[in-house]
This record gives sequence, structure tokens and C-alpha cells, in this order.
Amino acid sequence: MGRPHSTLKHLQQQQIGAAPIHIDNRFRALLGKEEWEVLPPAVRKRFSKKLSAGATAVYAGEVRQFRISRLGRVLSHALRIIGAPLPHFDHVNVPTVVTVTEDVKTGGQIWTRTYANRRGFPQVIHSAKRFSGPTGLEEHVGFGVSMLLKVSASDRGITFRSTGYQVKVGPLRLPLPGFLSPGSVTVTHMATGSNRFNFEMTLHHPWAGELIHQSAEYGDVV
Repeated sequence: MGRPHSTLKHLQQQQIGAAPIHIDNRFRALLGKEEWEVLPPAVRKRFSKKLSAGATAVYAGEVRQFRISRLGRVLSHALRIIGAPLPHFDHVNVPTVVTVTEDVKTGGQIWTRTYANRRGFPQVIHSAKRFSGPTGLEEHVGFGVSMLLKVSASDRGITFRSTGYQVKVGPLRLPLPGFLSPGSVTVTHMATGSNRFNFEMTLHHPWAGELIHQSAEYGDVV
């Protein structure tokens, strides 16, 4: 009787960095059963990993497209004061790496995106996804600034759309006024194979149009 139990445990807990991965139903809960089951199996697998403390999921790839308007460049550099949450290098065909770790303190996930720069040090963007707020998901970029996200699914992948921004001031969470909003963000994670996916991020302003568009293809590493 001991061996079957051991085998089942091994199947349920894979190893990454000597730490087990557990089944995570947080994204499934946000989408609902019907939308979740529409997703490609590879996408469901990536978004159902709950990494234990110390474990990391790694995805490596290449930037394929990057467009940035003059206003977008000004904005991306201005936001370096809060940790540079927007990409500002316009290089394509350069390496990029994404790592995901569990945020033990908040019960969310920490995402780190690294983009190579042909002229110097790479750009590193940090953010934390937290399963809270009116939409059930927030992305925090530092200095109390966060973005509310709504999640949807298709038979190709998963999409995150911003529905507003807020700033934490002490115990208060204040919505960012519309005239200070950088615009709406749409991020897609679309399957391109059993172990590869395309990541796209677009920042669109209501009167200035597209400010930033970035596309990169990644593959599973660990």
C-alpha cells in the first residue's frame, strides 16, 4: 500500500529548484470552469502551477516586435521613478527571460521580466500579481501603484485587460483619476505549441492611441 501512495504523491508534486509544484486553482476560479476548460492544455498547465517557497518557473525567448510612440517613450522613462514598469528599449530579436516565484507574504506571484539591451545593461521589470480587489486580480508595480485586471480566455490562450489604476496611501486605496491614467493595458498569453507561447503587451491611450506594443515568443525552461 505504501508504494501506490508514494507514486501518486510524485505525480502530484513535480520538482523545480528542489521545491515541489502544487496544483493552483486561483486562475481557474477567476475564469470559471467553462472558460478555463476552453484554454489549451499547455496554458492551463502554466497557470495552474503554485510554486512552493524557493521554487521558480522560468521561460526564455526572444523579443519579436516592439513599437513605441514618442509619448510612450516619454511615459516609460518617466515611470522609472516607480521602478520602470514599462519596457523602453526598442530592440527586437534580442533575448528575454521571464521568471515567476510565489509571493509568500501576500499569497500572490512575483513576475520578473528581463530584456536584453544591445547598448548596455538589460532592463529588468518587476511586478506582483495579487488575487484581490474588485476584479479578483491586481498587478502591483511598486510605490503603492497597482492595476486592476480582468481575465478572459479563448481556445488560443488567456488575456488580461486593465480596468483601472489605484494608489495606496497609508491604509487607503485611492483610484487614479482618469486624466492621470497612462491608458489601458492588454496582455495576451497565446499558445504557439505544446511548450511555447506568444506574449503580447499593448498600452493604448484613449486620445493618443497606441503608446507601446511588444511581442515576444517564449518556451518553457523549468
